Amino acid sequence: MDDTAFCEATFFNFQNRLLKHFVETGENLLETVFDGLTKEQLKKLKIKTDIQRSDSFMAMSNIRSYGRVQLLIEMLIRLYRILKEEDKERFKDMLEYTKQTSGQYIYKLERTEIPRELEKLGEIYHKLYQALKDRYKEVEIFSLFERVYQEHFTVVKNKATVKKNEEHHSGIIQSPDDIDATYRKKDKKIAKGQSANVTKTANPENGLNLLTDIAVKPNNTDDSDILNGRIETLKEKTPDLKDHTLTGGYGSEDNDQKFEELGITHIQTAVRGRKSKVEMKIEEIEGEYEVSCPLQKVVSEKTRSRYKACFDKKICAGCSLAGDCPALIQKRVYYFTREQYLKNKRKRNINTLPHKRRKLRPNVEATIKEFVKPLNHKGKLRIRGQFKTMMYACSMGISINFGRIHRYLAVNPNLSGLLGLMKAGNRLFFKNLFQVGQKLLPIFRFVFFMVKFHQLPNFEIKCWQFV
Repeated sequence: MDDTAFCEATFFNFQNRLLKHFVETGENLLETVFDGLTKEQLKKLKIKTDIQRSDSFMAMSNIRSYGRVQLLIEMLIRLYRILKEEDKERFKDMLEYTKQTSGQYIYKLERTEIPRELEKLGEIYHKLYQALKDRYKEVEIFSLFERVYQEHFTVVKNKATVKKNEEHHSGIIQSPDDIDATYRKKDKKIAKGQSANVTKTANPENGLNLLTDIAVKPNNTDDSDILNGRIETLKEKTPDLKDHTLTGGYGSEDNDQKFEELGITHIQTAVRGRKSKVEMKIEEIEGEYEVSCPLQKVVSEKTRSRYKACFDKKICAGCSLAGDCPALIQKRVYYFTREQYLKNKRKRNINTLPHKRRKLRPNVEATIKEFVKPLNHKGKLRIRGQFKTMMYACSMGISINFGRIHRYLAVNPNLSGLLGLMKAGNRLFFKNLFQVGQKLLPIFRFVFFMVKFHQLPNFEIKCWQFV
């Protein structure tokens, strides 16, 4: 720990090489390190992975909140910086915004002047784009300028028309400092950045539960879509996975089909939408579907494209729930598909579990709290971009798992044989340390913690001094 500190440029340059490798191959080397360490930890510690739990959190990017006019002006200012001198002179009258910051310009602007300002900016964007597109098409800033131009304006008869706010989607650029950040409003809170999905083991018999999978996507991606892209990967990592507990946001027909194909039971702790006043229960028994309501049960029949269940009229006539029954609305016939059966089964799966197993949510929420604890007072990361967010999430996953293992061994001193695992794990960890990339504090906190308090010998340490 007394060695000379690493130069920050070392981490910055290596991060760029990691990013280049990711762009060229699609492989996140830090995620590979996380997967390799976790696989060995699960094996040596004999942790059961048949029951797992997932949840997600908003990883807000460290960007300022731009209004529409301010974003358009900021983009012009940045375009001006990369123009050649002759082009700056050519368009100096048009680019009056460059004499001050975008914030200073907006501060003096009245609300009633915004529509006129947008039209003016549309004319400027159109003229600049037509004049510069051939000369600067290979320049990154101009590509960003072009994207902003196309997102905010529509060209009609060689004139730029301002798009209405309703025409915008959540994937438009939120800031020129983070082109990956997307917009999402969740639980009345606005977030601009990424969404991180975390999966951990959750078998009650485990003395220790570890993270098994981490995924980062744009935050306008629905949780169910994120899960859909990770189910097969998760099954490959942990082949004995049988029960996967999730919140209501993860439910979808596509996920139901994938879970069925892989032999995984989807346990949903909440359901989207309004609760039905009359519950229809659909069960598959020896290739046939039995449909039951609060008063009767019938075997369904196969139609050309779906199934139907015909209920007894006499029983329906005396039912107090008749006014809300979906079967009575369709003249005592209830139609459903295979997809509806899987959805119905998913909603009922939680009722088949012991009461202790139905309360796995608080455990994963505590895990999420470990991820969001280092965020600033506004709930933002100290970084920008999807790749850096992936590095942050994977680094946190590595450090969280190591911390849990250390605390587990501290309260179980009789497991002396596992001390070798920690030593081997640390050697593997430091061997791959430079694959971790940028100056991510959880890693170095862990290194310092292990050296100062655990006193593990037989491995060399060179670490950026941060104390």
